[in-house]
Amino acid sequence: MNKRELVISIEELTVSYGKKNALVGITLPIWQGEILAVIGPSGCGKSTLIRAINRMTDLTDDCHVSGQILLDGENILALSVDVCILRQRVGMILQKPEPFPFSIFDNVAYGPRYVGKKKGSDLNEIVIRSLEAAGLWNEVKDRLYQIPRLSGGQLQRLCIARVLANNPEVILMDEPCSALDPANSALVEDWIMEQEGKRTIIIVTHRMEQARRVSKRTAFMLGEERSSARLVEYGLTNEIFTNPHEPETQDFITGRFG
Repeated sequence: MNKRELVISIEELTVSYGKKNALVGITLPIWQGEILAVIGPSGCGKSTLIRAINRMTDLTDDCHVSGQILLDGENILALSVDVCILRQRVGMILQKPEPFPFSIFDNVAYGPRYVGKKKGSDLNEIVIRSLEAAGLWNEVKDRLYQIPRLSGGQLQRLCIARVLANNPEVILMDEPCSALDPANSALVEDWIMEQEGKRTIIIVTHRMEQARRVSKRTAFMLGEERSSARLVEYGLTNEIFTNPHEPETQDFITGRFG
């Protein structure tokens, strides 16, 4: 993929909870097939940003979202958007893996079944392909119809397979390695880096080295307890970490705060 196009364009996004603004005026381009890391101190709105992209903010009482989030040119904040279809196109991997209380097979097959692939060889192929893509197939192929008794890293990769079964255009990852040991973190990071050029991924991370390893571009956000979060700097990851334009970015990536 030599020439990449915008897959998501965030324009003047503001998110508030009650009378408190969490994000104000965020404008951010996200390119097709690239991995974007979102960094910043705790409480700066990183998770709120990605939750807005697949309308998980709808699930929070008293949350108001304004501005535009264009996915392939369509404003996904419009009332006419089918949120279930949106969440198939824009999958989410949460900080803590939360498998459904089903077998490994049924966890992965859940999304395809929801949209009408009830049974048969097509469903089997989707499950196998998704588990293979998540790097989990060889570890679970002999116990597909068991309730998953897996390690934390395996559970996270099962959740990745469950998202991949819907063949999403974009995957949002909210601190996906924060509960994992270094070995399992490395497996998830390897999977993320393998997606470069194939799929758009937005990863929220508090690990600066992880952001440097896996992402093409980085967005640095900053907010204080009494002020709304803002986008301080956005650019190629290598430039952000070696020659940031903003002193706040320099202070954060060198550990002076955060």
